[in-house]
Amino acid sequence: MKKNALITGATGGIGLAIVKVLSKKFNLILVARNEKKLDEISSKNSSVLKCMKCDLSDVNEIKILTQKIIKDKINVDILVNNAGINNDSLFLRMNSDKWENVIKTNLTSNFHLTNQISKLMIKQRWGRIINITSVVGHTGNLGQANYSASKAGIIGMSKSIALELAKRNITVNCISPGFIESNMTDLLSENQKESILKKIPLESIGSPYDVAYCVNFLASEESRYITGETIHVNGGLAML
Repeated sequence: MKKNALITGATGGIGLAIVKVLSKKFNLILVARNEKKLDEISSKNSSVLKCMKCDLSDVNEIKILTQKIIKDKINVDILVNNAGINNDSLFLRMNSDKWENVIKTNLTSNFHLTNQISKLMIKQRWGRIINITSVVGHTGNLGQANYSASKAGIIGMSKSIALELAKRNITVNCISPGFIESNMTDLLSENQKESILKKIPLESIGSPYDVAYCVNFLASEESRYITGETIHVNGGLAML
């Protein structure tokens, strides 16, 4: 029987790549804010079990989402916490709204959803929790104190959860991407891209599929003896 994977941020660049890769082996529960895009993805992918519109920055919406999953008697075997935002500003100019919005969406929502879904996994005595973080959660980055803090927080939280859930046959791991092709990188000038590439030993910007293939591995039985770890997908940008 195919296992079920819940993917947040399913309509973005990395999220969409994860959807396409995991659909080959798993049934999918897709979560995102954009209902129209969710419907478009679902119409083209027979592995989609359910689409759920949800603003993950709202804890009440997360509770409603998990209640629907329980009501519909859907097992969640794999949780991929991919949703995230950035709202950049130099630290001395950063206001509390920019700080709290990013922390709430990236870190606090991860806590609430993982807290709810892990309880379902405990009953099944099997689970895979995969958190998408970022290289800046390890290195920091100019203008991204809020984003870097949120990603570093996910990494620390994941290690603690991994310790607590290991005895229930649930693994918890992170994937930390570097520069990955996206709408944001498309806006970079050639000079900016050249400057970035000089810092990357593999001399290329990563593809969303580089991240998705790692998710696929961590979701599999082949990764059963890996927990509390972070896989770095950054072309050698930061060898941590």
